Amino acid sequence: MTGGQDRNSKDRRVPGAANRPPGRAAGVPVAALLFDPDARPVLADLQALSLGRAFRVMDDGGVGGHARLLCDGLAFDCQGLAPATARRIDTPLQGITLPAGFAAADQALVTLSPGAELAGAARLLPVMRVLSGLVITMADLPGVRAIAWLPARMAMSPAWFAEAVGIWLNGGPFPALALTALSRSDEGFTSRGLAYFIGQEFVLTGRNGVVRDTDARGAIRLTDWLVAHGRIDSPQTVELPGFGTVYLEPAGSDAVLARTL
Repeated sequence: MTGGQDRNSKDRRVPGAANRPPGRAAGVPVAALLFDPDARPVLADLQALSLGRAFRVMDDGGVGGHARLLCDGLAFDCQGLAPATARRIDTPLQGITLPAGFAAADQALVTLSPGAELAGAARLLPVMRVLSGLVITMADLPGVRAIAWLPARMAMSPAWFAEAVGIWLNGGPFPALALTALSRSDEGFTSRGLAYFIGQEFVLTGRNGVVRDTDARGAIRLTDWLVAHGRIDSPQTVELPGFGTVYLEPAGSDAVLARTL
């Protein structure tokens, strides 16, 4: 396989990696593969990778660094291929299982987004499962240094992403630390990226206002529960397996307040 050479090309900084290819209304990128800038793939690399795999390259001929990929009957837009202008990200990403000093902004992005045909269903779990599996497959391309899940502003090693998401694709729990993120403060745990799936983020506070280390497990269990059950529009109490009881109530249209009981 060959990699596109970017060293002498002019970079394109992409807030949230949300550029569109010429002549086509692409969806907003959801996932990105971060490449060594000198090893970006070209269209022929994708075509070679697709042989014997569960996706195929459809059309566009790599014009503008863009390709259309078909996987399990769903179309996805792939952007950032060489030799088009390199794409970069200027949104800070939280890193996990990455080498010390890794800088996402120094990498070249190849992004994936649901095709325009999926506009009304792009955030449904079946579509996200297919997209996640496609990311794992594309991580076999040479030069991949990290995987980014853009709604959560997370960057992680390809091995971490494949393990966490692979468990989910095989019937396990939702990968709360790969497709969403959690941050801890004195008040509790706050989700990031969950709104992409249910339209809401949560803040989980501990029993009697005290945040305990075990509440991190509760935040992961709560993420899994909310992805499975959807948005919270009225107060309710739920039992989280392996953790305990949590009280939930909506706070405006885009937030959930959760309290350990």
